[in-house]
Amino acid sequence: MRTPVLSCLLFFSFLAVAVAQPAALPAPIIVETQHVSVVLTVGENQKLYQTYLGTKLTDAADYLRLPNRHEAYVTAGTDNLFEPAIRLLHPDGNPSLALVFVDKQVSKKDDNVTETTIRLRDPQYPVEVVLHFAAFFREDVIKTWTEIRHREKKPVVLTSYASAMLHFDAREYWLTQFHGDWAEEAQQQESRLTSGIKVIDTKLGTRANWYQTPAFFLGLDQAATETTGEVLAGTLAWTGNFRLAFELDNQNALRVSAGINPYASEYHLPANQTFTTPEFIFTYSGQGKGQASRNLHRWARRYGVLDGTQPRLTLLNNWESTFFNFNEQKLDTIIGDAAKLGVDLFLLDDGWFSNKYPRNSDQVGLGDWQASKLKLPNGIGHLVQTASKEGVKFGIWVEPEMVNPKSELYEKHPDWVLKLPNRPEDYYRGQLVLDMTNPRVQDFVFKTIDEQFSQGVAYIKWDCNRMMTNAYSPHLRKDQTHLYVDYVRGLYQVLDRVRQKYPHVPMMLCSGGGSRTDYGGLKYFTEFWPSDNTDALERIYIQWGYSNFFPSNTLASHVTNWNRQHSLKFRTDVAMMGKLGYDLEVAQLTPPELQFSQQAVRDYKRLSPVIWQGNLFRLRSPYEGNQAALVYVAENQRQAVLFGYNLHTRFLETVLPVKLQGLDPTKRYKLTEINLMPGQKSELAANGQVYSGDYLMKVGVVLTDREAKPLTSHVLELTAE
Repeated sequence: MRTPVLSCLLFFSFLAVAVAQPAALPAPIIVETQHVSVVLTVGENQKLYQTYLGTKLTDAADYLRLPNRHEAYVTAGTDNLFEPAIRLLHPDGNPSLALVFVDKQVSKKDDNVTETTIRLRDPQYPVEVVLHFAAFFREDVIKTWTEIRHREKKPVVLTSYASAMLHFDAREYWLTQFHGDWAEEAQQQESRLTSGIKVIDTKLGTRANWYQTPAFFLGLDQAATETTGEVLAGTLAWTGNFRLAFELDNQNALRVSAGINPYASEYHLPANQTFTTPEFIFTYSGQGKGQASRNLHRWARRYGVLDGTQPRLTLLNNWESTFFNFNEQKLDTIIGDAAKLGVDLFLLDDGWFSNKYPRNSDQVGLGDWQASKLKLPNGIGHLVQTASKEGVKFGIWVEPEMVNPKSELYEKHPDWVLKLPNRPEDYYRGQLVLDMTNPRVQDFVFKTIDEQFSQGVAYIKWDCNRMMTNAYSPHLRKDQTHLYVDYVRGLYQVLDRVRQKYPHVPMMLCSGGGSRTDYGGLKYFTEFWPSDNTDALERIYIQWGYSNFFPSNTLASHVTNWNRQHSLKFRTDVAMMGKLGYDLEVAQLTPPELQFSQQAVRDYKRLSPVIWQGNLFRLRSPYEGNQAALVYVAENQRQAVLFGYNLHTRFLETVLPVKLQGLDPTKRYKLTEINLMPGQKSELAANGQVYSGDYLMKVGVVLTDREAKPLTSHVLELTAE
């Protein structure tokens, strides 16, 4: 029998041991989709680490073996030696931030979407950072964003605030980026990352994607192909200045940060307010870029684009046939031509508005959104009625964020414009930018759109032809570093109001071509205008570039007369790989050309479910030879549409068969060439033939005539028997 003293000693010894034991660390935080996992772990120092990003491991217990090498969301001002995800200045002048784990929450939004929220806190200052991860299980896509808030007595100053930071350990890294200029958007460029930091960014404010596209592929260990290699595809959902940074450190580890560009954008955050970053959307593939693209396409159609699973409208635009030179009678005739062509909608472009300063050029009238009494004496309502009688819908062009100094709007509200005090006004296209941080300007822009829709307008092309220069907001006053951020927020507030009142009316996101190509804007729009360049050859490259990240039903692709040396068939075949439209003089088409175009529209409407909702396989890249080829395959694999384009092929160039992808190897497919001119017979050996899916994917078919004539094309419909 123990003595009381010994029992007490044993009790206190046990108590001391129990107190000395460290608290159990939380289990790994696993953000996962059907095939992909991101794993975060809390270390003994209570910091959050990213320990894994890649193909999902079979046994979740294996995640416990992963080392804590990379702090997940790196702060500035303490022991970090490389690019931080976040930097802020406290009211007491302390420029540091430390973050430790507080808790996590996991909520299942539905049978496909799970959101994981991780709360971090500074142990010395009342600052919290909340990391959000939304996992889309079936699409293998993860969306991440950050919330920053505090309870200090005065505002903290945010000087860097990334939406995401991801870490990688590989032998080497290959970056595929997309860049360009007006009329040469989304040009593909690939390079191996070397020691140091590579930054892709923009400081243009409004036309943010003019020179750089906020999207990339990152190949791990080797340059990924369409079908092989580990690759991350990422894009930022923000219609403003962005920054993508890729930093390779002294140990060959790579950290990738993505978010709003903090250039000239220090943000003063008051207590108890939340700064929410835009969403960074990414997917991982172990089977090359093509699978990563299809992941993003499936996600975008369901979650990223307005009504992405719904039909789109084919249209006829008047711009290239009339420019500013039209009247009511001429438009009535063109609306009739739209009906004759067989499209769903007529789109009236620039030049329809302003009375004091008639809009006969791009130098006057912008901002005065009243129908021109000279050109349209019976107003927009008359054109809506004409369209209705012809059995088509009516759409209209607007550029509501901009103003010409020679306008009534500018005369009445010079304080609504972004311009520096004590500096001369700086014009581009004779325009200035309206101050979208100002609620009165937001009301004006909403009213502009509301008035059009209330007249029966069924489609809007929303343009933005001006970047920010000499930018100063009279409304923001002392908070000028908020301009680039709050402008976009103001734009989104207007678009939110538009969509609350008109949730499903289609709109095209345009910005002098592809200067706004992001999922921040596309959640309000049904499609975007990839480029003002509609030369069919150039459009193959442009549309190819955008197809890496955006589904075909978002890429507005028009048949035009930009380059009349290209045959009408070639121009049509290129436009049919996206969302088909026309911008040419229907009345000038010869009878065979009109007959061809009418049949092309009918075929496109019949096949559009496959083109818009099917899986895209890029088969032969224009960057790798003189031919381009791609195929859209229906989900049930019973139907497909195959496009082949000869570029600048040489005389009698040898063209090898194109091996298809995505088909059912056990099914047999009949191949039928469509888009043939009246009286033209197919020159393809495969036309009318039946092949097994296995044959088509292992052997393939030749997509050219025997001479391999340059600037020719072929479209084949595949139907399972």
